[in-house]
Amino acid sequence: MSEAPERRPDQKPIRCVLVAAGKYHDIDYARLEVMKLLAEDDRIRVRVFEDYENLEAIRNADFLVSYTCDLQPSEAAQKNIQDFVTGGGRYFALHGTNSVLRFLENGLVDAPDEMPVFADTLGTRFLSHPPIIPFRVDNVQPDHPLVKGIPSFETVDEQYLVETRAELDVLLDTEYNGTDDISGFVHSDIKKSRHPVFYIRRMGEGAVLYLTMGHCRGHYDMEPVLDWWPEVDRSGWQQPIIYDLLRRGIGWSCETAIAKF
Repeated sequence: MSEAPERRPDQKPIRCVLVAAGKYHDIDYARLEVMKLLAEDDRIRVRVFEDYENLEAIRNADFLVSYTCDLQPSEAAQKNIQDFVTGGGRYFALHGTNSVLRFLENGLVDAPDEMPVFADTLGTRFLSHPPIIPFRVDNVQPDHPLVKGIPSFETVDEQYLVETRAELDVLLDTEYNGTDDISGFVHSDIKKSRHPVFYIRRMGEGAVLYLTMGHCRGHYDMEPVLDWWPEVDRSGWQQPIIYDLLRRGIGWSCETAIAKF
């Protein structure tokens, strides 16, 4: 009987915390798609939560991933995530993580600044977006390893218009033309401007990688605002590019843990 090969130093487990929860999105779909990508690396061991309140799990993780919308961490959890990043952790934040949404009696949607520490850590705060229509995404750092070989492309997704809260290393961005309709949002006075789609926000010894693409919504995901949404939206998930970006982001997230081996 032949001997089993010795375990290599890089075959230690990589501990991941995935927070997947929130409103107005098909969280089940996004959670499953992200989990399938995480499972492609058999070193990654994942704990999945519906909020950010398991402070110890996040503190002990090698990296954090979130797909959330209008999910506000408590003050303690915001500080815990910030400490995790500044202490050397890596955080891959997806789509609506930076959003707080309030449906007002006048029919407008507000995006109030109600989680400032978290927004500062993420580096951006969601303000509004036009209807889901095609828009162009540009590669502004074609030699950067995270986006090398990716040409500028057109996608159909939510074009996030954001407030920048920190210095960002922008990899992909988009230009809002200043005319597409954002009148349904309180923050509707945004002029023609460029907004990040994929960026790194360095903080202390660690960093956040943020991808704003990835909207998805099923029939039941607008409750309690609406009890039925007529169409199933998969948006950018229908394009291979988002899976390429997610795989690259997961690889980036693992780098700190691998360096410890």
